[in-house]
Amino acid sequence: MLIPLIARDLANGWRSAGLWLPVAFLLLVASLYPFALGPDAGLLARTGGGMLWIAALLASLLPIDRLIAPDRDAGVIDQLSLRGVSEETQVIAKLIAHWIGFGPPLLLALLPAAALLKLPAPTIWTLEAGLLIGTPALAALSILVASLTAGLRSSGALAGLLALPLAVPLLIFGAGTLGDGSGAAMKFLGATSLLLVAITPVAGGAALRAGRE
Repeated sequence: MLIPLIARDLANGWRSAGLWLPVAFLLLVASLYPFALGPDAGLLARTGGGMLWIAALLASLLPIDRLIAPDRDAGVIDQLSLRGVSEETQVIAKLIAHWIGFGPPLLLALLPAAALLKLPAPTIWTLEAGLLIGTPALAALSILVASLTAGLRSSGALAGLLALPLAVPLLIFGAGTLGDGSGAAMKFLGATSLLLVAITPVAGGAALRAGRE
């Protein structure tokens, strides 16, 4: 049952432009950042990696109001629950679909974005490795917050307020990998990512059940 749910969410994301919007956002931010900061290549190289981490976080949150709320409002989640598909399974399917939809495309878009920011090759590969580890956590965070805010008024604004503080450890360790020669930041990033991915199905499923009651 998991694979059909993932395929369905991916198809919905494609129809609603949720798959290409994060990539377009990342490239747009990378294109505008040099205009705001100036033509100093050294300054761009020093600050561009951290900026791309922030852009990746915001890109993952763009489709947040379409991850859970439409299915909840249409009764799809309730129907699946009646058919024996637990809320945790539904959350796992949405997490995987959300990551497939924005994670790998974002990693590919990172290459032209890094070129626009004149990042050196070692920084680019460190950034790619960090985001490969961190994007599952960004997807999990989006799904978790979407589950908590589904059905609430102004859920999009509230989701942003909830997600940004929770994402601070990811941003700290993610940006820390760019200047850390020991690899400690990458390990902390991996641990944080694993923790978020592990708790999201449990917390998200509980939030969906509480919202039904």
